[in-house]
Amino acid sequence: MADHSNRALRARIARHMLFSTTALLVTACAPKTPQVLGTLEWDRITLPAPVSERIASVSVREGDAVVAGATVMMLESVRTQARLDAAKADVARLQQALDELRAGPRREDIAQARARLAGARSVATNARQALQRAQAEFARQVIPRASLDAAIAQSGSADADAQAADHALALLLHGSRPEDIAQAQSAVASAQAQVDSIAVDLQRVRIDAPRAGRIDSLPYKQGDQPPIGAPLAIELVGDAPYARVYVPEPLRAGVKIGTAARVVVDGRAGSFAGRVRAIRSEPSFTPYYALTGEDAPRLSYLAEIQLGKDAASLPIGVPVHVQFQVGGAR
Repeated sequence: MADHSNRALRARIARHMLFSTTALLVTACAPKTPQVLGTLEWDRITLPAPVSERIASVSVREGDAVVAGATVMMLESVRTQARLDAAKADVARLQQALDELRAGPRREDIAQARARLAGARSVATNARQALQRAQAEFARQVIPRASLDAAIAQSGSADADAQAADHALALLLHGSRPEDIAQAQSAVASAQAQVDSIAVDLQRVRIDAPRAGRIDSLPYKQGDQPPIGAPLAIELVGDAPYARVYVPEPLRAGVKIGTAARVVVDGRAGSFAGRVRAIRSEPSFTPYYALTGEDAPRLSYLAEIQLGKDAASLPIGVPVHVQFQVGGAR
């Protein structure tokens, strides 16, 4: 009876060991779920300095949530306002010059030109009469040749002055040339464009948040004078973060935009669902000579996996593990 019981026990143990060995072999032979590493990121917006002015005030702190249009900081506007005033004065000056060209010469200027012409003609008439007398006296050998030459020169100079006065009057009567008016109009338009540009700069001394989000970084503080284009604030925007990972070459063919993935965040239980929203077509951090041969598996491709709103509270920069559901629906 005891021998029968022992044989039954040994048979059960053998069956259990066979089942366990088979399960281990199946597990070992089953393909592992593709997994990559990366970090958690948010979409960023950089607010650059439109002008080089000192920071007058800062209305937010790092980590604050802001709505679209909220004031982030104010820059001083003294120098920009002075530039705007000078540009407006230049526009006014050029506009007055244009109006003067369009209006043409004043009646007083024309009357003055007529008077000068009349005087020049009188002088020219007297000079010609003096020349005639000198010619008659020279013919009678009363005066020397030098006196005749002087009379000839005075008559020619008087005639030239009369012609110049006549042309000056004609210039006033014809008014401004169309080309001069066109040039003056262009000068006014250029100056007005400069005014508009500076006016925009003056409005932009108030730095507003373009979208709702959270202030991630404020590189400069009140009193600083950052150069033009320097990042005054960095804002994190969007409803949820995304995982930025590097996909190894063996997995690249199975990962595309829309591929489903599970994202495991270090320090958080469970996982978050996501989908690939972008993946680079060129590898990162890999030399060109590794595109073929044994080094090909070392290639890596930068990918972005968008998470859902349930991950909105996750911080930036946290390490993540991503498992792709290769072949998932878009």
